Amino acid sequence: MPAGNVILDGEATWDSASKVAYHVFDILWHEDQCIMPLPLMERRALLKTIPLRAPLARVPEITDDKPWERACSEGWEGVIAKRRTSPYEHRRSPHWLKMKCEATQELVVGGFTDPQGSRVGLGALLVGYFDQDDFVFAGKIGTGFDTKLLLEVRARLDKLEIPHSPFTKAVGLPRIRAHWVRPEMIVQVGFIEWTANNKLRHPRLLGIRHDKSPREVVRETW
Repeated sequence: MPAGNVILDGEATWDSASKVAYHVFDILWHEDQCIMPLPLMERRALLKTIPLRAPLARVPEITDDKPWERACSEGWEGVIAKRRTSPYEHRRSPHWLKMKCEATQELVVGGFTDPQGSRVGLGALLVGYFDQDDFVFAGKIGTGFDTKLLLEVRARLDKLEIPHSPFTKAVGLPRIRAHWVRPEMIVQVGFIEWTANNKLRHPRLLGIRHDKSPREVVRETW
């Protein structure tokens, strides 16, 4: 560590070669002083005086006029917008905003899982897309619902239930507490990216489509 008594805030990453880095973007404590009440720019100024060496790396400030547009155009996950005068807070704050770049994709529901705990209706939708004659499993969607929508979607899917999975390519398909339906319901999904295993990363339901045939739903390219 670059100092005897310091608390740094950052995020660890590692690449395909298992090379690890810790990207530092804030400092909470330096020597014998808590500096969380200081404004962000004063904390950042102090951070610049601390010599970091690998695997530590200082995250640079983005000074673009439109940082979110740059992030999305370059394929980043997003940006964190922070008020320059803000103190460090251990909670969600209106002074720190997470701005995600999000892709969208139409997908077809091929099944769903049972709800767990206090959740009602269903746990998650099992969705996919058509690739010629194959119906390809693309992942699970469990966010973007309110209670009313959960119950409405479950009632509609109960009428489409079939005994066997409609997916013909289905790596990672859940088998426990899963129900299968005819692939007729189309949903609009927001997500961060496709994973290396061709699944949706951080998907959420945006809405239900009624204006096209399920067979028209294919994986879109970005």
